[in-house]
Amino acid sequence: MTIQGDTDVVVRTSPQVDEGDHERFTHIVLEGYTPKDGDFVALENSVVGAMINATPVRALCGKVWVPGRDPQKYPLCPTCKEIATSLGWSLPEG
Repeated sequence: MTIQGDTDVVVRTSPQVDEGDHERFTHIVLEGYTPKDGDFVALENSVVGAMINATPVRALCGKVWVPGRDPQKYPLCPTCKEIATSLGWSLPEG
């Protein structure tokens, strides 16, 4: 979007992510889902299980890694956030 005035300012609504930036974000991992007429269905994508067993998980954005860092120390991955909000998920602030 461009804002008109004395100076033209270009505002990007989606952050640009460079190679390696996925290492600096907290990612969202889908561990399971609940169908409309059913019970919770667990997927083989558990963050806690991955931390204990040193096995990889896949984030919504596609990043595959073995979790081991404190996710509260990093900002939320913009791609994961965009996917989650487009699905109507509510995300915690901060």
